[in-house]
Amino acid sequence: MNEIVSAPAAPTDSTNLTLGAEQPGAASARPVRHDRRRWWALAVLMLPVLLVSIDNTVLNFALPAISTATLPTGVQLLWMVDIYPLVLAGLLVAMGSLGDRIGRRRLLLIGSTGFGVVSVFAAFSPSIEGLIIARAALGFFGAMLMPSTLSLLRSTFVDRDQRRLAIAIWATGFAAGSALGPVVGGILLEHFAWGSVFLLAVPVLLPLLVLAPILVTESRDPNPGRIDVLSIVLSLGTMLPIVYGIKSIAEHGVTWLTLAPIAFGLALGVWFVRRQLRVPNPMLDMGLFRRGAFSGAVGVNLLSVTALVGCLFFISQHLQLVLGLSPLSAGLVLVPGLAAMIVAGLLIVPIARRVRPSRVVPVALLVSVAGFASIALRGGQIDAFSIGVAFVLLGIGIGAAETVSNELIVATAPADKAGAASAVSETAYELGAVLGTAVLGTILTVSYRAAVLLPDGLSAPERAAAGETLGGAVAVAGQLPTGVAQELLDSARHAFDSGVGLTAWIGVALVLGAAVVALVALRRAR
Repeated sequence: MNEIVSAPAAPTDSTNLTLGAEQPGAASARPVRHDRRRWWALAVLMLPVLLVSIDNTVLNFALPAISTATLPTGVQLLWMVDIYPLVLAGLLVAMGSLGDRIGRRRLLLIGSTGFGVVSVFAAFSPSIEGLIIARAALGFFGAMLMPSTLSLLRSTFVDRDQRRLAIAIWATGFAAGSALGPVVGGILLEHFAWGSVFLLAVPVLLPLLVLAPILVTESRDPNPGRIDVLSIVLSLGTMLPIVYGIKSIAEHGVTWLTLAPIAFGLALGVWFVRRQLRVPNPMLDMGLFRRGAFSGAVGVNLLSVTALVGCLFFISQHLQLVLGLSPLSAGLVLVPGLAAMIVAGLLIVPIARRVRPSRVVPVALLVSVAGFASIALRGGQIDAFSIGVAFVLLGIGIGAAETVSNELIVATAPADKAGAASAVSETAYELGAVLGTAVLGTILTVSYRAAVLLPDGLSAPERAAAGETLGGAVAVAGQLPTGVAQELLDSARHAFDSGVGLTAWIGVALVLGAAVVALVALRRAR
């Protein structure tokens, strides 16, 4: 192994998985100390994972408040949501490769510092344009966090059984953060302005900056290549035009002007791949994708996260703006499903030791299909209890499937390329988040615009705001006489829910696609 590890290799014998088990010929205190350090390091590395997942969930539940306060257009609202994961996804591979070169712990500390500072600026942003810029900067520093955490786990837990458990905890950290996000965010949004949700980053990152240098040992690729600036530009340039084109379709429909950016992004993507195949030390080793377990696991993550994030985009608004729940009450509706995601991610570990991934992952994803189908069949007429039950099914399936797929991604990659492989895993997550809001959010926006009927007597700015988003209609209704306000709200809510059924059916198709990918691509994985 060409990687500097944070602790001596753990025994491969599965009987020695107990933390602190004494090894023959060694002082009894030494294994205890080293094993404890591994797990304390894991606790520290969970902090940025929790932060990213909390931020994603909190933002979904802050959308109504942000819409009311800043009155964005539908496209601006989608850009505010998407610019963070878009920049993140475009830079993850580059940052993972950079961490392999300069040190993964060092990159983690740089990213944490920048993320905390920019979060303060985002909290006090005076306009939607300023918030979009702040979110882009958060994506830049956030790209330094996630590849570092997963690749540092790869170097810390060299025994596969211990690593599988550590990655299960790491993966369920996303669910734990998502579970905390709605509750903590709901409390904040009921008592403070929407900017308070961004300030959550500060108390989470301060312990990381103090404890990571003490508990997490540095690791890097001992034979790094040069930093390929052109490849970085191409990776980001591939995604920006594609997402821009998708959002332009939401605003202007399908024309050659909206399709041209998508074609341009795809052309840059082809250029990026050809360059990685040609250069001696590529930013992304394309040979990883020739491994069925690796490429199949990445595909499962991409499709399932696209469906999940798209679902959260409309569910969070339906609970608050259609059913009238407070942010805290809306968050509590989703907590059982997020808890189910955590439990499923942990319980799948012993099962995955005995059952092939090509069986475990498709079965788990079919449970999620049932959750999406229950929403699709009810459309916009679904109540809070039914949403909670559906989200439990979603959580069980996706929590179990992604634990297995993440472990496969890390286990099948060479140790000296852990950062780049981890970045590919995170890119699938974040690209899925972008596509979830870009594609499903675009469908929902187009459906809303086509179906909403605005009452007479509204001014031009009021018609523009109410005709763009449901949040804008709610804000405008608060300034109208009771009868006109109720007419506007009824029309806006009906228009919003008209797209929910279609969006949920697309979620069904995406998760079924992920199940097929797992069944075919993971058939040789053990």
